[in-house]
Amino acid sequence: MSYFPAFLKLQNRKILLVGGGLVASSKLRHLLDFTTNISVIAPLLSDETKRLIEENGLSLEKRGYEKGDVAGFDIVVVAVDNIALQAEIFKESRGYNCLCNCVDATEYCDFIFGSTIKKDDLTIAISTSGASPALAKQLKKYLEKLIPHDIGSFLKEMKNLRETVPKGKERMKMLEEKAKNYIQKWSN
Repeated sequence: MSYFPAFLKLQNRKILLVGGGLVASSKLRHLLDFTTNISVIAPLLSDETKRLIEENGLSLEKRGYEKGDVAGFDIVVVAVDNIALQAEIFKESRGYNCLCNCVDATEYCDFIFGSTIKKDDLTIAISTSGASPALAKQLKKYLEKLIPHDIGSFLKEMKNLRETVPKGKERMKMLEEKAKNYIQKWSN
């Protein structure tokens, strides 16, 4: 069964990342596009993970995972090679009502990381529901080339209009026409 696409507001959500290797740094980079409310537990860190933690002032405990570490977190990302530990953390997360993602073990995932494009307020997520992350990556590269370079400015303008023009059919029509014209300008 496919995963339901949802965009979560991570503000005021506590995230735990278990692991400090290359895969952990990839997940960390992805999360940092949306929040810095991230704690890391790992006995060893890749240079990249260490740099990201330091640059963003993240909480770090240099040790292995211990039972109960998921308590108080809303989301747990487990980026370790040990499948038994992934299963253990996933099962434990059930008792804490937190969402869990165990990399490369979809049977231990409440959600998966899609391939994302993030440009200012625009976020596009691509998922193959785990069938082919390689295809999702290639689609991302393709779509990135299609996105206008000034998308951020356009989105700021549209946001301002939504906040200042009174709600109603006229506003909806005006915003729809403006978006249509913007895309047509770039697709020609």
